[in-house]
Amino acid sequence: MPDLPSPEEIEAARTPAGGWKRDQLAAWGVPWPPPKGWKDELTERWQAARQDGAPPSPPRPVAADFAQEALDFG
Repeated sequence: MPDLPSPEEIEAARTPAGGWKRDQLAAWGVPWPPPKGWKDELTERWQAARQDGAPPSPPRPVAADFAQEALDFG
């Protein structure tokens, strides 16, 4: 069974173009192409697992070539 990502992990995995990579979706058990509503389904499954007393998922390591711009709104 794939490790369920939190809603924050789902958003953090977006590419700079705003989508998700095929291998990342596969790691979450999402088929390619991703069906409509896949994020909502993952979020619902993650929330249900938390209600069942499952511990939160450990943070995933970030790929060495991952770069994200920091946005300063202050």
